[in-house]
Amino acid sequence: MKVMGKTRRLMSLGLCGAALGAALTAPAAQAASVAQRGPGHRPGWTLTDTGADARFRGLAAVDRTTAWLAGTGGTVLRTSDGGRHWRDVSPPGAGQLEFRDIEAFDARRAVALAIGEGEASRVLRTDDGGVTWAESFRNTDTRAFYDCLTFFDSRHGLAVSDPVDGKYRLLSTADGGRHWKVLPGAGMPAALPGEASFAAGGQCLVSSGSEDVWLATGGSGTARVLHSRDRGLTWSATATTLPAGDPARGVFGLAFRDRAHGIAVGGDYRADQASPRASAVTRDGGRGWRQSVTPPPAYRSGVAWLPRGLGLGRESALAVGPTGTDLTRDGGRTWRTVDSGSYDTVDCAPDGGCWASGEQGRAARLTYRR
Repeated sequence: MKVMGKTRRLMSLGLCGAALGAALTAPAAQAASVAQRGPGHRPGWTLTDTGADARFRGLAAVDRTTAWLAGTGGTVLRTSDGGRHWRDVSPPGAGQLEFRDIEAFDARRAVALAIGEGEASRVLRTDDGGVTWAESFRNTDTRAFYDCLTFFDSRHGLAVSDPVDGKYRLLSTADGGRHWKVLPGAGMPAALPGEASFAAGGQCLVSSGSEDVWLATGGSGTARVLHSRDRGLTWSATATTLPAGDPARGVFGLAFRDRAHGIAVGGDYRADQASPRASAVTRDGGRGWRQSVTPPPAYRSGVAWLPRGLGLGRESALAVGPTGTDLTRDGGRTWRTVDSGSYDTVDCAPDGGCWASGEQGRAARLTYRR
């Protein structure tokens, strides 16, 4: 997200945010149980050794064994053995880039987004597991600042920039991220004064199915969610109950388990500011948002629905932030904190593989023990 002056520069560099005091907790706490899968099962976050100190706000869970991380210093890592080993597959010469989002189709194909003003915003793609990368888009408009990307399938995807000339700008690809074009802005509502999106955990732009996509906003007097039913050609905007009225407040992350059921998380990312309404839910595709009865106790930047088959129920999801992880079993209406570790984003694969990542090279997977 772009924010005027010093705050904008610090946010784009990842130097602002919630307190880091709770970032590093004891190993036992990192593996604390986050739910009960069933009799005799204890799921929990298990930290993996990435061998890196980058802050990984970009995360793509492919399955239980395969995941991709993207972060500061142009760092991209990949594991294919459940996190026992992470391979550094960073693009050559990318040390000055700030990766904030990555989407992976499998263990070999991935698309990564670097953020920043002007040419700092770029999209790179690999087809060989990160052995080689090709730059498929470089922003040449100094007014644009790209925040997030999402894919409907292995071919069709979108990337979003903060407003340019009063409207959000969208890139579209129909060949898996090899080529991009700017979409017409006629169907995009006008941005509110000061409105933009947060490049905090790769979840400000999310999709479900082959057509539906949602965009999270903040920084203005109202924190909104925009929804498109035609892959970004036309949009509607709806106000949420999340904190607003300041450049540091708004909706930071979205997750939809289908076209109807969604969760929004966010708040105020500053350590000295409370976030009393850090989540909201929708059951009608984003036409209306209802504040959670018991929201997470603090700012959260990432959220993911837990896949079916884990024994936790179809209404279960996890939300993460620098001060902890929260679990809901009722679709986001009520949450309870289940871990105090620091994570910026979370992602789950259809086979039940769930991963989280964050600062100081942190990456963890959800495991189950008897």
